[in-house]
Amino acid sequence: MNSSPSSVRLAGKTVRIVGTGLLGSSIGLGLRPLGVNVVLTDASPSSARLAEDLGAGQLASPSDVPDLIVVCVPPDVVADVIARELAEFEHAIVTDVASVKVAARDDLAARGVDVSRYVGAHPLAGRERGGAVSARGDLFIGRPWVVCREPQNSQTAVRLVEDLILDLGASVVEMTADEHDRAVALVSHAPQIVSTVMAAQLRSATDASVSVAGQGVRDVTRIAASSPDLWVQILGANHEAVVEVLRGVHTDLGAVIEALDSLDASGSRSTLAQAFSHGNEGVARLPGKHGQNRKFSIVTVLIDDRPGQLAHLLADIGELGINLEDLNLEHAPGAQLGTVEFSVVPEAVDRLVADLEQRGWRVAR
Repeated sequence: MNSSPSSVRLAGKTVRIVGTGLLGSSIGLGLRPLGVNVVLTDASPSSARLAEDLGAGQLASPSDVPDLIVVCVPPDVVADVIARELAEFEHAIVTDVASVKVAARDDLAARGVDVSRYVGAHPLAGRERGGAVSARGDLFIGRPWVVCREPQNSQTAVRLVEDLILDLGASVVEMTADEHDRAVALVSHAPQIVSTVMAAQLRSATDASVSVAGQGVRDVTRIAASSPDLWVQILGANHEAVVEVLRGVHTDLGAVIEALDSLDASGSRSTLAQAFSHGNEGVARLPGKHGQNRKFSIVTVLIDDRPGQLAHLLADIGELGINLEDLNLEHAPGAQLGTVEFSVVPEAVDRLVADLEQRGWRVAR
């Protein structure tokens, strides 16, 4: 992200952040190095002070005149806070980061709130752990950030929100609020439920079963360690769209269960094969790096489980000038050994493998 003053779109402006959890604090941490004036407020004074101590901004004061207000509060109070901020700061543009857009929009409309200065938005970024202590200034780099433009919004209001997004290194995606909620039901909310339900199966697993857990179950359950209170709010606000997705999952899962339950019946194996084929087709549609639907090859390197090995390996790859698209590290249970999986473009695989082996690394083929 270019941080020269001339390239900062919000240079000279004041951004007020309401709510200093993971997203609010990360926004502050991303803007402060750019020279943007960031002021912080939170219903919890200690949370706001913690975010200030971490460098996300300075505590808000009555004399502040914000140009842009970013509401980063739980879904069940987001409409209340947006309405309050619009009333208190009559010339500021207000946006939010709530993961459901229709509920707040309709709530504000029902109250008769003038929402011409409110532009709903949602960054598709986050971490498994919340709070200011988990915040990162680079959290949004390369991530999509949805802007839900409404007919009453002025171009100036929309542009200011887009300036925020671009300054933080994210990419602007325009959707209506309804399109957004249907999209996140599919790519975020339903996957959260599937991950959570799968993780719940581990509660009664034997110690022996858990001890051999590999990357498959870790990948599926990675997002399961999430806040129950927050997700009850999110799902409650978007339940209709989520139920529609889950019904599709239920139908497909039911077909797989039936096929496995009667494996020798005619068509059972083709049902299973079709399920995997459809899964492959779906994964292929997911955007890769920089939003391109590219397929990458996996290179697996074995490393000794001792300090400095991963850094040494990454340094060697850096010297080779090969761009890594993704990285996954896994320790081998009961062995002083680890595996590192790299995703690279297919045309780089042969050269990467040959060069790594020449440097003494063990590459799994």
